[in-house]
Amino acid sequence: MEAKQKTLYLECTSGISGDMTVAALLDLGADREVLKRALDSLSVGGFRMVISRVKKAGLDVCDFNVVLDAEHENHDHDMEYLHGHSHPHAHEPHHSHSHRGLPEILSIIECADMTDRAKDTAARIFKILAAAEAKAHGVPEDQVHFHEVGAVDSIVDILSTAVCLDNLDITEVIVPVLYEGRGTIRCQHGILPVPVPAVMNIVQAYKLPLTVTNINGELVTPTGAAIVAAIRTSHRLPDLFTVEKTGMGAGKRDYGLAGILRAMLICYDAKEKDRIYKLETNIDDCSGENMGYTMERLMEAGARDVHYTPVYMKKNRPAYQLNVICDENNVEQMEQIIFEETTTIGIRRIPMERTTLLRECRTVQTPLGEANVKVCQWHGVKRYFPEYDSVTALCRSHGRHYRDVYRLIQKACEED
Repeated sequence: MEAKQKTLYLECTSGISGDMTVAALLDLGADREVLKRALDSLSVGGFRMVISRVKKAGLDVCDFNVVLDAEHENHDHDMEYLHGHSHPHAHEPHHSHSHRGLPEILSIIECADMTDRAKDTAARIFKILAAAEAKAHGVPEDQVHFHEVGAVDSIVDILSTAVCLDNLDITEVIVPVLYEGRGTIRCQHGILPVPVPAVMNIVQAYKLPLTVTNINGELVTPTGAAIVAAIRTSHRLPDLFTVEKTGMGAGKRDYGLAGILRAMLICYDAKEKDRIYKLETNIDDCSGENMGYTMERLMEAGARDVHYTPVYMKKNRPAYQLNVICDENNVEQMEQIIFEETTTIGIRRIPMERTTLLRECRTVQTPLGEANVKVCQWHGVKRYFPEYDSVTALCRSHGRHYRDVYRLIQKACEED
């Protein structure tokens, strides 16, 4: 019996924020009492948690609301404040905020009533957010003290997300694309373009697929982007899967669209089957240089693999069999190249089914520099295969042996 992979799929067609994520996870069945116990243990005041049902686009969805007192209110959901640019000082808050930096927040997490896995997730989200804000403002990460990182609602949203993910025992998260708006938005530092710099820094650093919609407004908040960067394990949705449960979380800002984050617990086969083609032909009168160039052209045109096999043809003539693996839509182009570059007068075309592991390509930071890695999954276990060109480039630039660099890259993947 084939193993099934259980995972979380986040459909971000209306963007993503911290409160939307928590609401969607609660709607999936995360334990409210576990969340309440964690939030009650925080050394942070000035808020209360309200979980309710609301209507969004006529749908009954879960709403997670962090209600702040007057001292901590930041107008994050005040549309007039966020977009009322014609009156720069309209609805400005007149109180001072108690800003917290990353060290203070990590201390709050460590003392909270949460599992170690939830603490690790929360800390990872905050570190990503702090790095993005630090880059945007040109200050060290441990000196970031401003609303986007230290505000009470951001702290509660991120810790709640970590607690709910842990409670649901989520280990794999698929986020194919983030949908963002355009225009400008007001924040604590003034009027900024959408996507705001912190979101752009996260999208760039973690290579999150992004599409810009025609909506005038911020759909992806820095907290939402940091959550995706921290928990996403894949951007590729399986071709076939079953949905175990669906949860929908409500957004607070009204941009004229549904304003819903839909989360699905899905199951799918750990192996995927697809159809490929194998092209083969025997060649006995081409030079090695000629066949080498043919291979280069085939690979540049999109062949999945190309190789030659020594064979003996009739009358005991030594020759080579050319084998090309390609997708169905590339067959004609591959055959054209083979006819153009070799002396063959016929090509055998063989449709084949294959079974593959789920995989994706990632870039990982190592002590020697960046490296490209292929990540495969089998029965919930990840395997890391550093790309040859990345390994050899680091070998040459640092004078290291291939096996040492290969293992160093694998270690960096496991620690990432």
